[in-house]
Amino acid sequence: MSTWRNWAGTESATGIETLRPGSADELAAAVKSAAEQGKKLKAVGSGHSFTGCSVPQQVMIRLDGLSSIVNADKDSGRVTVGAGTGLRKLNAGLAAFDLAMANLGDIDKQTVSGAISTGTHGTGARLGGLATQVVALDLVTADGSVLHCSAEENPDVFAAARVSVGALGVISALTLQCVPAFLLRAQEMPLPLGEVLDGFGELADGNDHFEFYWFPHTEIALTKRNNRVGPGVGASPVGRVRGWIDDELLSNKVFELTNRLAVRQPGLVPRTNQLASRALSAREYVDASYKVFCSERNVIFRESEYAVPREHVVDVIRRLREWIDASGSRISFPIEVRVAAPDDIWLSTASGRETAYVAIHQYHRLSHDPYFRAFENIVADYGGRPHWGKLHTLTADDLRSRYPRFDDFLAVRDRLDPQRTFENAYTQQVFGG
Repeated sequence: MSTWRNWAGTESATGIETLRPGSADELAAAVKSAAEQGKKLKAVGSGHSFTGCSVPQQVMIRLDGLSSIVNADKDSGRVTVGAGTGLRKLNAGLAAFDLAMANLGDIDKQTVSGAISTGTHGTGARLGGLATQVVALDLVTADGSVLHCSAEENPDVFAAARVSVGALGVISALTLQCVPAFLLRAQEMPLPLGEVLDGFGELADGNDHFEFYWFPHTEIALTKRNNRVGPGVGASPVGRVRGWIDDELLSNKVFELTNRLAVRQPGLVPRTNQLASRALSAREYVDASYKVFCSERNVIFRESEYAVPREHVVDVIRRLREWIDASGSRISFPIEVRVAAPDDIWLSTASGRETAYVAIHQYHRLSHDPYFRAFENIVADYGGRPHWGKLHTLTADDLRSRYPRFDDFLAVRDRLDPQRTFENAYTQQVFGG
């Protein structure tokens, strides 16, 4: 028996039976055996979700034994990987085949199946989240059978299983539609927040990938524009010293210290945020796409993120700012804003609409409840959809009105897992019993 705990320390479980299948066949046998014994079972990835989506109740399946590239076809760009493959390992492996993911999130610590299942996304007005890059998957269901799912084969399960929060079964393998490896030119610069909000539409549409971070209590936003380079342009990465200063010293070590100071003296937060927003100066570099997309984040925090229709995101930011100023709250972490294209995945947060994401954070030693509640109330006015792996309080009744295919998803769940082998407290909250 073992103990499980997620990265943020928001969820844990003790007295858990742990299984480590070494093959898809062993995984299917383990799932069938647990289900026949009436045990609740959860596949666990890296534990990088803040919600209880992957909390095991009785049996925990570790997919470390399914963590490699199974097949790669450079001509078609299709790559099949084991579900337990970490994104960092996947990105390096794809690079060896001169391939890459078209878009990625901003960290690479998750497993590929965990990232897919919770709706992990990056930013890009013409690009979808990671799940939109999946063209097929193998799903082990409660009776131990393996369903091969794609747009042509078991299409309803495919539409449901790409973002399923682990409620349908255990993914054993995924086939990804990759692209030829590419370089990105990263341009990072601080700009006045008002200028960024006024020009948000142009900034989002005018760059392959655009996002910004705003430190509350300041007038400055740190903007990030990542664009593919033209032919003949080579890599010119950040220098080792500059990279260490910006990405390790300032973004992690110094940031940890300023947050500890915020715990002791919250009145200093506006001043430290002013310093933080100016410390990361403008820089420009060119590097492999996955090295530009992903960064190291070691300061522990709590996070809530909602997807809203893109046309309302500026209103959300302005209302959130008004609440922060009026409440007297001291928020030491930046607010992050990204965009995504619409997709057709039933439970994708970008399903059926052009989307903007607003992510708010709070240091783990500071109270986050009032701030997160206020944010949730604001985005509710715009039909906000919570990230499945980040903190929220919505229930199945709330979510049904925000996802047109919600009941279709539940029907697939009823068919594949009528005994609720893959249920836990979080799936009860968001999907019902």
